[in-house]
Amino acid sequence: MNLHKLILTNNACYKAGKIITPKGIMVHSTGANNPNLKRYVGPDDGLLGKNEYNNHWNQDKPGGRQVCVHGFIGKLADGSIATYQTLPWNHRGWHAGGSANDTHIGFEICEDSLTDASYFSAVYKESVELCAYLCKQYGLTEKNIICHSEGAKLGIASNHSDVMHWFPKHGKSMDSFREEVGKLLLASATTVESSGSEKKYYRVQVGAFSVKSNAEATLKKLKAAGFDGYIKYN
Repeated sequence: MNLHKLILTNNACYKAGKIITPKGIMVHSTGANNPNLKRYVGPDDGLLGKNEYNNHWNQDKPGGRQVCVHGFIGKLADGSIATYQTLPWNHRGWHAGGSANDTHIGFEICEDSLTDASYFSAVYKESVELCAYLCKQYGLTEKNIICHSEGAKLGIASNHSDVMHWFPKHGKSMDSFREEVGKLLLASATTVESSGSEKKYYRVQVGAFSVKSNAEATLKKLKAAGFDGYIKYN
């Protein structure tokens, strides 16, 4: 994941300053043929490129709307794919048009023409990695991830079709998305477990002796067999 941060401090949502306890993640897509991050994230940080129309979301009410998400995924000026965090992850966003604003982290994937398989593959992979990152950070699982259209069906978001108007065009669904996030979480957990530096020791007590020489003889045999130990006097 190519993660950057540019908090939209001029947006009215950020200024509202409300905090949530994230209980899920909502995946959105922008609904416009413009894959460039600079359309939504600004001002230019040297990577985004200049938005000549100055219509990014780092203003009080972008386009006169009360809208703000926690992040965007799309193209930098050099054409590479990146994620930009645009709100603190535990900040109440304005992304769902429903009660999911109180419970879910929401991010937008910048849409293109919806037909470029290479672009889709790159932003899909970036989105999976972002969700795995957020799941680990907030103790969530892939089961806590939904898209906007699923949120609408659950009655916690407005009636939008994203991302199910796009994913199926490339053989993907939210079920396959969640499955891939789950695999990444499992792989990450396995790696942490196998690479842990802390060594565990299990102590074995073999018995008690009333004669000291018998205890010393037994200890000598154990050490010869590769066991470590000592005599404890009570």
